[in-house]
Amino acid sequence: MLTSKVAKRYAQGLLNFTQETAQTDAVFGEMGDIVKTIEKSKELQNFFDSPIIDSKKKANIALEVFKNFSPVTKSFLQLIIKQGRESQLQNIAQEFINKVEDMKGVQRITLTSAAQLSDENISNILKSSDLVNHNQTFDVKSIINPNLLGGYILRVGDQQIDQSVKSKLSKLKKEFQLN
Repeated sequence: MLTSKVAKRYAQGLLNFTQETAQTDAVFGEMGDIVKTIEKSKELQNFFDSPIIDSKKKANIALEVFKNFSPVTKSFLQLIIKQGRESQLQNIAQEFINKVEDMKGVQRITLTSAAQLSDENISNILKSSDLVNHNQTFDVKSIINPNLLGGYILRVGDQQIDQSVKSKLSKLKKEFQLN
């Protein structure tokens, strides 16, 4: 997913502030909660995306939904809504998480497969790959895409290994067309 410049700038500003005030870890957890809450609630997504709803009402609802958060996060939510960027809230929170993980050296790995893989299979795939730095911690996100037919696609950062049946069939088809 491409992240907008807006999300990157707000996330960087929040990261700078939390580092100065030594609150990065607390805000990191709260940003994770924001991402999960918005992902799970289509109504909340639509609410924040709506241009019709008044920003004061959005601010009040946001404070109610996230009432157990720290003052820093509550103030940040108010700022985002005041600036009219509430439709980017999930992206901003995710970008903040990404920046903190990058700072801590966490690798983000995406493993796409045609069916659900067992933990043992995931571990074997990661061990067999040169892309994964086993000396660092990593966060694995599993995605199921039945269109792959079989195999997997492993993505680490901006590098990718495609071992899917779909891509192999596609390559085979191209070879037959050339010959």
